[in-house]
Parts: sequence; structure tokens; C-alpha cells
Amino acid sequence: MARFKYKGRDKVGIHIGKVTADSRRDAMLKLKNEGLRIIEIEEIKESIFTKEISIGQRVKLQQMIVFLKQFSTLLKAGVSVVDATRILSAQTDNKILSKALNIVEGNLREGIQLSEALSHHRKIFDPLLINMVKAGELSGTLDETLERLCEHYEKQHKTRQNVISALVYPFVVGFIAVGVVIFLLIGVVPTFVSMFESVDSDLPSITKFVLGMSHFIQHFWLLILLFVILLGIGFVVLRGNRKTKYYLDLVLLKTPFFGAVEQKAVIAQMTRTLSSMLASSVPILQALAMVEQVIQNEVVAKVINRSRHSLEGGQSLANPIKEHWVFPPLVSQMIVIGEQTGQLDSLLDKVADFYEKEVELATERMKSLIEPILIVALALMVGTIVAAIIVPMYSIFDNLQNY
Repeated sequence: MARFKYKGRDKVGIHIGKVTADSRRDAMLKLKNEGLRIIEIEEIKESIFTKEISIGQRVKLQQMIVFLKQFSTLLKAGVSVVDATRILSAQTDNKILSKALNIVEGNLREGIQLSEALSHHRKIFDPLLINMVKAGELSGTLDETLERLCEHYEKQHKTRQNVISALVYPFVVGFIAVGVVIFLLIGVVPTFVSMFESVDSDLPSITKFVLGMSHFIQHFWLLILLFVILLGIGFVVLRGNRKTKYYLDLVLLKTPFFGAVEQKAVIAQMTRTLSSMLASSVPILQALAMVEQVIQNEVVAKVINRSRHSLEGGQSLANPIKEHWVFPPLVSQMIVIGEQTGQLDSLLDKVADFYEKEVELATERMKSLIEPILIVALALMVGTIVAAIIVPMYSIFDNLQNY
């Protein structure tokens, strides 16, 4: 399949875009069948120098939000799904998304449903988006569904940014602290070694410890670097396995400070996703299966799996949630009320709003608590090295005075 860029005219006006076809002739026939009179058409030649280099085929969440907002706006303005896809393919800045939309446009012109066409690009469009689009097509409310998806991703992005902002500060301070300590151990401490060797009396334990650390880092830095790299690779491998990821997520939830933020964030993500799907008329069992796939915490995903089986068995959705420690009573109580009143989507939406605000407050509190802890830790590390150098100095001065 080749790609062609074209310029054409119809009753509305001039159109510029891209089309995928087996040959230039097929591309012209395809465009002619759409009512376009071709003005210019040219094959896009892709080489190693012009082809976009990317690792994976991911599209940033912010770019997806913009895409969904524009798609919804075009559909509300009366533009057809095919034309909206073509317009967005031509104007998006992300080449990966543009190429995928170009292929989706071709599929739509062949009579394939939008949800099915999007499902061929699962690295770009997640299962939540595909299933909600499918529900929107069945209910005839695709524009409203896309708008709801946009709001969902916007709130998810805000929550994620709050969590990231809480983690960035301690990471940066910790990185600087490690850098300062390594510099002192490699660049400063070795200059005092010959001086300490001239001292007749035994060196203090703290000085021996710091000198030993300095010697180890200088002579085994390559081994330390290799260990850090292997540790990082091992972590990535463990996160890639669902069984080991479950235990990593469990440890994270139990961790002081970070565990509380992770708990609130994952509850917000779960309730927001389930609420959005139910509001789009996705069947509840299918919605729970999708939430189980997209949720980023295996501990919570396992509880959702139990809830789905509970519902299939004719029992309440809330029972497994009520019995698990990760969910506060508020969540299970609101689900029970939602099941009884038939307003589960709106009540889950309120729960999501509550926990999104809680994440924001928790991150602010965590940053205010971690800041003094990190400052004290940095002071202790630097102070230990300084003390290890200063304490033996007194012995040297005493020896000089005796002479």
C-alpha cells in the first residue's frame, strides 16, 4: 500500500489531504467516487531520512484529548465521520496519529465501522476508547460519547499530573543528594587520606566507614553502575509480568505517604472509567471487563474481576469491594445505593470527583511532609562526611601542639 497526498475540489470547496491505495490510479478512483475532482495528486516517498523514527506507537494523552475534542466538535457541526477523520488526519501534528487516521479513513470508506477501524490500532487507541465509540455508534450518540471521552481523559490527565508532581520533587532532591555525596566521596575525601595515614592513633569509626565507602566507589564504580542497570531492567521485567506486578503494586499501596496517594488515584481512575462507560450505555459486565484491562494497579484489577464474577452469579457488585481493604467504605456504600436506585453511573462520577480532589490534597500534603525529611536526610549525609573529616583533625592538631 502506498500513500498519496492530494488536492481536490467538490461542491463545498478545496480539500487537501492524504489517501492510502495500491496505486496512483486506485487513489484517483477512490477520490473520484467520493465526489472529488483531482487537481493535484502525488505519492509520498518515505525513506530512512523522511520516515518518522519512534519507539512504539504511542500518542500522548494531551494529543488524544485534542483529537477527541476536535472530532466531537466536527460531528456536532454536521460533518460526516469520514470527512472528520480526513480533516483530523491532515491537520494533526503527530505523524503516528495522522498515519493511523489516514488508514482509518480508508477503512471507513470501505464500509467498516469506526470502532472496528480503530481496533486495528490498539497501540494508539486503548480498549476503553474503542468500546465507548462502539457504544456511541449503537446508540447514535457518537458526538456525545467522544465529548464524554474527552472529559474523562482530561480528568485522568489532571490526576496523573498531580501524582507525577508529587513524585518529581523527592526524586530530583534525592538525585542531587546522591550526586553531592558521590562528589564528596570521590573528589574531597581522597585528598585527606595521606593526612589521616600520618596519625598514630586509630581513626574514629565514622572516618573508617567514610574512607571505606570512598575506596569502594573509586575502585568498583563500574560494578555499582552495572548493578543499578540490572536493577532497573529487573524492575521493568517484573512490572511486565502480571503476577509479580501484583506484589509490586501491593507493596506500593502499603508504602507510607506514596501508598495513600496511589490508593486514591487508582480509585479515582476506576470509578471515573466505569462511570464513563456506563453513561455511554456500555453493558455493565463488558464495562467491568474493560476497566479490569485499563486499570494500572493489579491489586484493584483483581478486586474488579471478583466483582464481575459476583455480578455474573446474581450477587451484588459491591460485595467484593466491601470486603477488600483497599476500598474505603464510601466506595462500596455509593455502589450499593447506585445499584438500588439505578443511578450507578452518576454516583460513581461523584465518587471519582471526590477522590480526584483527595489526590490533589494528598499530593500537596505529601510534598509538604517530604520536603523537611529530604532536607534533614541530605544534611545528615553531608554532615556525616564532614564530621568524618573534621574529627581526626583534632588528633592531628594535638600531635602538632605536643611537638
